[in-house]
Amino acid sequence: MDDERMAVVMGLIMHGGNAKGQAFQAIQFAKAGQFDEADEALVAANQELKEAHDVQTDMLTKEAQGEHTEVDLYMVHGQDHLMNAITFRDMAVELIALMKRVQALEEK
Repeated sequence: MDDERMAVVMGLIMHGGNAKGQAFQAIQFAKAGQFDEADEALVAANQELKEAHDVQTDMLTKEAQGEHTEVDLYMVHGQDHLMNAITFRDMAVELIALMKRVQALEEK
């Protein structure tokens, strides 16, 4: 695998993993009632997802311009990290919203 392809794969894996980690941290903050920190962690997760998405978009743009990207296990693994991170972030957003709602009901 050449250096450019490895950079793409590692960008997907690194930013996807960082996004998932931030989303997990957001859930932990919310469980502790630290909703401002949870929201900040979600912002960080979204930034990491943007970075990963930028890597993916660059790859798709090159593909559209006729520069074919070979699909191998590394690329599949990188895409898998990204998709799992997106799903995990989406679930974190929903869980945190529910935790905020429960807290609001408990305070009544």
